[in-house]
Amino acid sequence: MSTGELLRIDPLDLKFPFELRKQISCSIQLSNGSENHVAFKVKTTNPKKYCVRPNTGLVLPRSTCDIIVTMQAQKEMPPDMQCKDKFLLQSVIASPDTNPKEISSEMFNKEAGKLVEECKLKVVYVSPPQPPSPVAEGSEEGLSQSPTLTENGFEAARSFSDSLDKSSEGKSLITKLTEEKVAADQRNNRLRQELELLKRDTHKSRNGGVSFMFVIIVGLLGVILGYIVKK
Repeated sequence: MSTGELLRIDPLDLKFPFELRKQISCSIQLSNGSENHVAFKVKTTNPKKYCVRPNTGLVLPRSTCDIIVTMQAQKEMPPDMQCKDKFLLQSVIASPDTNPKEISSEMFNKEAGKLVEECKLKVVYVSPPQPPSPVAEGSEEGLSQSPTLTENGFEAARSFSDSLDKSSEGKSLITKLTEEKVAADQRNNRLRQELELLKRDTHKSRNGGVSFMFVIIVGLLGVILGYIVKK
């Protein structure tokens, strides 16, 4: 900030958040704390690069005036983010009936007994502001999200565990059924073997019974025949 006899200028450094291929603007505020009408004019060392609105004007007593300086879009990065461009703001007391449209360069010529204030302004390039990190938006917000994330994690773990348990139970059931089937097959095989043995024993018993009866009958017939012969 510069406080002269005529105008107070804020700021003295024109800070532009430099970005390629993008117009960038900054503002200057002129404050008139006196009872005089003050005319001003803005000059720059690189008029093709900047647009100043308004570049001339009138600041009424006890009032302020804002100037907008716009830098045209640049195609190349400046070396080391340094800029040599400068501005010069001139101010002079004007008559109360001065029309802002009538302000000319001749009004700022330095003459004897005439006060012409001059203030030099520098151009400074600064890095553009970075978007805030989602985590850095607020510790409370980050903490409020933690339970949700934790609950989701537990739910996912529980779901996975349930699926795993169901899968394990299914595998156990299949294994158990397989073992029971094998045991049933083995029992069936033993029953078949026992049935075959029983059939064989029964067949032998039948064959043996016929032979014994046959012997008995033959013996009885022999006795009877012998008895008959004796008579």
